[in-house]
Formats: sequence, structure tokens, C-alpha cells
Amino acid sequence: MSAASVGTDSARLRITEIFYSLQGEARTVGWPTVFIRLTGCPLRCVYCDTEYAFQGGSLMPLHDILREVSSYDPLYVTVTGGEPLGQPDCRLLLSALCDQGYKVSLETSGALSIAEVDDRVSIVMDIKTPGSGEMEKNRSENMDLLREKDEVKFVLMDRQDYEWSRDFIQRNKLDSRCDVLFSPAHNRLDATTLADWVLQDRLAVRLQLPLHKILWGDAPGH
Repeated sequence: MSAASVGTDSARLRITEIFYSLQGEARTVGWPTVFIRLTGCPLRCVYCDTEYAFQGGSLMPLHDILREVSSYDPLYVTVTGGEPLGQPDCRLLLSALCDQGYKVSLETSGALSIAEVDDRVSIVMDIKTPGSGEMEKNRSENMDLLREKDEVKFVLMDRQDYEWSRDFIQRNKLDSRCDVLFSPAHNRLDATTLADWVLQDRLAVRLQLPLHKILWGDAPGH
């Protein structure tokens, strides 16, 4: 038995929930997707809507996670949190999902390194703005690791967040590296106002509204 298979066989992850829903954001918005929400996060963003995933959860062997995912017969699988990369076996989980033939995405804050994430995984990185309260947690070295199939997302609270994000994109040339998404913080920033700002500045970004919140509000499991 190889060292890799031993590592996979012994992998355990703390899971808050595994559920089947529509993808609410990013490039695959609207597609039926299995979500694996890992427990734990080193950040405390002021607009966080998944505080229930900060602690608790249940330890699950990797093979049990894969078995539950397969029961939905999905095309898309998203690993999210919390901050999924905070768990050491997250990278093993991502690779195992890819090996099963799923189209896999990782939702990460960018506060932890995305190095050594399986190349087959599409990364959706949530860059933290001043309004989040966690701007200092952004890792600049992650910017150089982004590829064309990855995405960066900015959740904006106000005009200050918008201007900071606009300048960040230009400084890091993100719009030529990967897709850039702007989202108004839920119940914090008017979406029409944000749309007007984007058009006025002719930004090469995609405005997105959280489909899952429009459909189900803040209910867990969506």
C-alpha cells in the first residue's frame, strides 16, 4: 500500500454539514451542487453568515464523506466553510473528489495559502475588504498563484470597500489573471448602487447577487 493511500485511508475531517442545493454564486451559479461545509475558521468577518460553522461539527472519515457525496450523483461539488484550508486533510479531500470525476471548487478566504491545492480544483477566493474587519489576513502571495479558471470575490459593505477593491484589482492586475466578482454585503449595501459604481468606472468585474439568499434567506443547508 502506497504512502498516499495510507494518508487517504486515515484522513478525518470535521464536518458541519453536507447538503445538496443550487450554487448561489461564482461561475457555476444556479447549478445543482453538493456542498461540504468544513468546521472552523480563523477569521471573524463582521458580515459572516456561517458562524454556526465556527465550532462543533462531526469528525468523518474521508470514505464516508465520499459515500455521502456520491448519494446525490452530482456534477459539481463545492468545499466550503468556515475556512476549509484550516483543516490539514482538506487537500486530500479535494484531490479525492477530483479523482471521483466531480467538478470541484474550493471557497476560501485567502487567509491561508492555496499552494499545493490540487490543480484540478477551481478556487474561489474571498478577498477581505476594510469593512470586513479582517483585511490584514489577506495573503499577498496567494495572488501569484491564481489561474485563469480561478475567481476572486469581494464582498462590499460601502463606498470605501468599493474604492479599496477597485484599487486592489488594478494594483494586482487581477482582472487580467482571473474572473473578478463584486457582491454587495447582504442587507448592507444596495445592489443598484453598486451596479452604478461599476458602470461609472467601467470595471472589468462581474456583479453577482447571492442566489441562495434570494431564494432561501439565511437558512442553513442552502
